Amino acid sequence: MSISTTTGFVYHEDYLKHDTGNHPENAERLRAIMRQLKESGFMEKLRRIVPVKASEEQIAYVHVPEYIKKVEAMCKGGGGMLDLDTPVCRDTYEIALLSAGGVINAVDEVMDESNNLRRIFALIRPPGHHATTNKGMGFCIFNNIAITAEHLKRRYGIKRVLIADWDVHHGNGTQEVFLEDPSVLYFSTHQYPHYPGTGWIDEVGKGEGEGYTVNVPLPAGTDDDGYLYTLQNILVPIAKDFNPEFVLVSVGFDAHSADPLASMNVTSPGFGLFTDVIKEIAEKNSKGRIIMALEGGYNLKAIAESALSVFNSLLSNAREKKEVAMREKEKVRKRVEEIKAVQRKYWDI
Repeated sequence: MSISTTTGFVYHEDYLKHDTGNHPENAERLRAIMRQLKESGFMEKLRRIVPVKASEEQIAYVHVPEYIKKVEAMCKGGGGMLDLDTPVCRDTYEIALLSAGGVINAVDEVMDESNNLRRIFALIRPPGHHATTNKGMGFCIFNNIAITAEHLKRRYGIKRVLIADWDVHHGNGTQEVFLEDPSVLYFSTHQYPHYPGTGWIDEVGKGEGEGYTVNVPLPAGTDDDGYLYTLQNILVPIAKDFNPEFVLVSVGFDAHSADPLASMNVTSPGFGLFTDVIKEIAEKNSKGRIIMALEGGYNLKAIAESALSVFNSLLSNAREKKEVAMREKEKVRKRVEEIKAVQRKYWDI
């Protein structure tokens, strides 16, 4: 493997203070990943970025002030539930600022041409892609990846941002934020039907943003080959046409075959193969600039092994070649053709 010095990760021990009790999204997820990185020897190959909190002004790039104040007040009052499955504790507001800040800090590091960083994986929590402008849901408080996309546009004048989201659940919050925005192309693969029930192929954006939302609702049981087939046949040609200046990735590991909250069949090495596809897009279009942010994934062994596969890909300048076998995957092939039929109106696909 050819080792690059251009890869880093974001992490802070304070992320463990977002206390959710016996909830699937808990601190053990990050502990498992960090243990795996240390035991594998990867820590010596990666540069660590210590995050600082996002400002309230930065959170307000995406979220309305009333919602921000609601989260702050609930936490100051000792915690509670933002919705049926999204708990907050006394420390959650500050940690959610640190979570969003971690992804913002990663962008600042990559955009600083005085250092060599090009690829950073932000190991953060709470996750973000379900958080809408005025509501926390699906374990998410603030929409880390959407806030970061706005930061790229506002601070650095980036005109075209690609957000690729392979969490097993549709990123309804991210889609909502950029539904009418042609400067952000939102691409999502997700199990369908599944929580939160959004993300059908006809959700393509609105107004000036029509065509800049690409949803790939996949049937339960989709495996590495099915995912790679959709990435290669939908994301790659659309990204080539869009020509992003920067690539952001919502990284969920809950499409893993061992995940308790979904029914997909992706393997741990599969997530490294997906990262290879993202790397190739970034190398061709975005000067190799990739920021990845952790979203879901709830089996501790699976999330740790999958994160290692992602870092293995990020550290390597090579791309593993894999023949995609689509036998007995007629449902996936048919869905890809349905999506192409919708997206041909907007893209050379």
